[in-house]
Amino acid sequence: MSTETTHVEAKITVADPTALGVFGLAMVTFVASTQKLGWTSGVSALVPWAFFLGAFAQVIAGIFDFKKNNYFGAIVLTSYGLFWFSVALSWAITLGWLGPEFKAAFSSVQLGWGFLGYFIFSLFIMIASFETNKVFAAILVLINVLLLSLALTSFQVIDLHHVAGWSEFAISLLGFYAAGAFFLNNFFGRTILPLGAPLGLIKKGPASVTVINNRRPA
Repeated sequence: MSTETTHVEAKITVADPTALGVFGLAMVTFVASTQKLGWTSGVSALVPWAFFLGAFAQVIAGIFDFKKNNYFGAIVLTSYGLFWFSVALSWAITLGWLGPEFKAAFSSVQLGWGFLGYFIFSLFIMIASFETNKVFAAILVLINVLLLSLALTSFQVIDLHHVAGWSEFAISLLGFYAAGAFFLNNFFGRTILPLGAPLGLIKKGPASVTVINNRRPA
């Protein structure tokens, strides 16, 4: 008597986490921009928003995008989530939460190099964003303005705090719209709020190659 073993594969469906990640970005930039624009003062109240919305929400969304094989979302959300972990910890250091020795040794110039590094990486992300949708493309352009402004300010080349503040505020407004669009469009299964078609500057897929066969004369 033979015994047959039946293998059943269960596929776990993961919901689109984009709305969560983009909302995290929108919320943290909305709050943080108020300090740069002088509408609020200090950064102690910004740290929780940076940790939970800017960092955790984006990293969690990015991890689920890895599971969904959403390459763009996975890289972008986890990268910027880790950025906000670093920013939040830097604020905590300047506030003396990790001890006076860390606060005394803190270097804004070193922080500027971090901003510059993210600016360089964001240039590549910006190019890719042009082929996602127009809202994401605008957000990435503004993120590059923000990062470059923060880098130059940290290097004490020029004070661009207000440029950084207004670009960050604009990021938050576009982020709120994008988060709402992803949420409503996915919930209703159709386009409620449009995000704009890709710009179509760079085509996806392998480049077309023209092969010329050189035949020998008979």
